[in-house]
Amino acid sequence: MTDKVDQAELQNPEHGLPEGFGAGLPGRLLFWIAVSFSAFQIVTAFGVPLDRRILGLATPIQGIWVALAAWAAYLVVRRVQGRSIAEGAMALVTLGFTFVLVAKFAGSLPSQVVRTIHVGFLCLVAGAMLANHRSTTRAGQIVGWIIGLAGFGVGLYHWFLYDELVVRAGDLTHGDFVVGIAALGLLFYFVWRVMGPALPIVAGLFLAYALLGNYLPPPFDHRGYTLEQVVEHLAFGTEGIYGVPTLVSATYIFLFILFGSFLERAGMIQLFTDIAMGLFGGARGGPAKVAVFSSALMGTISGSGVANVVSTGQFTIPLMKRFGYKAAFAGGVEATASMGGQIMPPVMGAVAFIMAETIDVPYVEIVKAALIPAILYYASAFLAVHLEAGRAGLAGLPRSELPSARAALREKWYLILPLGVLVYLLFSGYTPLFAGSVGLALTAVLLLGSAIALGLVHQTARLVFWVGLGLLAAYVLWLGVALIVALVVLMIAVTAFTRDGRESLDACRTALADGARQALPVGLACAVVGIVIGVMTLTGIGTIFGNWVVSVGKDSLVASLVLTMIVSLILGMGIPTIPNYIITSSLAAPALLALDVPLIISHMFVFYFGIMADLTPPVALAAFAAAPIAKTSGFKISFQALRIALPGFVIPYMAVYDPSLMLQPVAGVTGAAYWVEVGYVVFKTALAITLWGAASVGYLKAPMPLWERALAAVAAGFLVVAIWWTDGVGFALAALAIGVHLWRTKARTAPLAA
Repeated sequence: MTDKVDQAELQNPEHGLPEGFGAGLPGRLLFWIAVSFSAFQIVTAFGVPLDRRILGLATPIQGIWVALAAWAAYLVVRRVQGRSIAEGAMALVTLGFTFVLVAKFAGSLPSQVVRTIHVGFLCLVAGAMLANHRSTTRAGQIVGWIIGLAGFGVGLYHWFLYDELVVRAGDLTHGDFVVGIAALGLLFYFVWRVMGPALPIVAGLFLAYALLGNYLPPPFDHRGYTLEQVVEHLAFGTEGIYGVPTLVSATYIFLFILFGSFLERAGMIQLFTDIAMGLFGGARGGPAKVAVFSSALMGTISGSGVANVVSTGQFTIPLMKRFGYKAAFAGGVEATASMGGQIMPPVMGAVAFIMAETIDVPYVEIVKAALIPAILYYASAFLAVHLEAGRAGLAGLPRSELPSARAALREKWYLILPLGVLVYLLFSGYTPLFAGSVGLALTAVLLLGSAIALGLVHQTARLVFWVGLGLLAAYVLWLGVALIVALVVLMIAVTAFTRDGRESLDACRTALADGARQALPVGLACAVVGIVIGVMTLTGIGTIFGNWVVSVGKDSLVASLVLTMIVSLILGMGIPTIPNYIITSSLAAPALLALDVPLIISHMFVFYFGIMADLTPPVALAAFAAAPIAKTSGFKISFQALRIALPGFVIPYMAVYDPSLMLQPVAGVTGAAYWVEVGYVVFKTALAITLWGAASVGYLKAPMPLWERALAAVAAGFLVVAIWWTDGVGFALAALAIGVHLWRTKARTAPLAA
């Protein structure tokens, strides 16, 4: 049993594969393919032109060709000297081939090419990961690599024939048809093997509807489409697997995953943990509060709830168990807190970028809408663990065992700079792609600069170095992204000749490879869910479902909201948050919009419950990610997580009735009156969350009998719906519930005090 748990701890719950790349030469080759994948995404994201002459001399393309030739010559010399060159040769071949992909279009690759190569790399990495980790024979490993290369070959087909495919768009050749069938089949295969059967089954049902839906009775039938029409729509162009989700995966999502990976290598997780421990470790139920606060901080740089569970949970879950929390509750706290990272600005989750692209609003508007709900979500989780600690009588950690938050900030304050720059750029109107590129580059500068700073003995010298480096980075940022890239190249050259510098370079390479591996489940999900979206746009089935939701909502908006929530939760029981949001938003969000729910709020409503679905049995991905760490059943963790997150379920409903909760405009309310409205709604929501939390845990200042819990829950329910009389009833019942509880607990403790 122990061996099984230990093995599970080594695996990523999102794709069930170990975190490494495999043993031996195949593992090292896959490592460099992953590095090359990240390098390709960085070059295409930064958009630095490689065909412009620098100082009137040579172009970057010419310079890179010279560097590759010199690298090859160096390897030849090492081989002549009898030294091993296997590692260097793999790095040269993979990076050199990636450069060839980019050089054909001088660095400015067409969007369609970026998408197809992105999916091709995902297939190659997935195939190689499966071959290295799941194949038990050499023949099986070879076949796995061949299948991965076939998936990459589909991307190369689009890259090589891009101009021809544009000219003959809509008119497939026999070769196009074969490649299109291969693209769909391979994608189904990889998603099934990596992420399980749920998402391929959903996509397969939609694909079957496109081919056979004309045989269904009205209103579910359509006019009928041939296999060639379906393949052309889904495997070519921008309506299927290379649609908006894949575009966002290939740009914003991948870049921000790399950003988080680099910050993790720089020591940001340890900084967040030290701050959380220093601030809350000594409070009542301190370990659980540390878990909530550190996960909230992690959420600012990591959009993956499962990644948060695995990273911070390794520390917080055993700590909570050590100080008296039950294993299931400890896992539930970490799962609940970690999933909130997807709605925690500024990075949020991958869905936020897809949402911004889908509804065509600036990303900062999504951030603004998510800010207050994210804070309230974490406040509700914090309250739940505080009340549970009071109910169970759990104390905090001894102060002697706690780090100093002030000392941690004093030592590693510079790590916060890239995050600060990212926030500044996002709220200054820059695109997420530009902001993420700059944040990533600055984080690389920090990693490399740390090696130089270690050589400085005095603290003052280090301070001067970091301030000077920051000013230099700010100056080149003002001049343009190309100079930031040049600064990174300069830092690499400086650090390459010192031992500490080479360690920093190794950390950068590892961060690049880790980012590519972490992007695997997200990217594959975005690609395969494109099939669902493509079928919707081809057949119009989304309109049929939307009309049904609208017909329900005409009689009761609450019924439509509950229906949408149930659809999100049911889909989320089998598929990850990203495809859950894409499918549900395509089906239900337009219907909510037709019922006068504001655009962003209708999509945030779906997004929110897509996150909650990862806590919902029977799948509950976040809960099962915490299970091997907590060493208890994932189902038990899931039920505890739902109990902790229960107060958060009211937040999306309250935003529908009070748009100011998501900082959206309110008709007829402007200026100071608007901010008074915001303050009122936040207070009302916080009160409702408190009442729900007390009712759920059964404790406020003391244990609550069943009738008090019921009264608190009813009061919270009245506060959710913004009708002119419900707020008054809700406040009155809240005052009654809290007042009676305080009077009863005071009366009970008064004789003891006497």
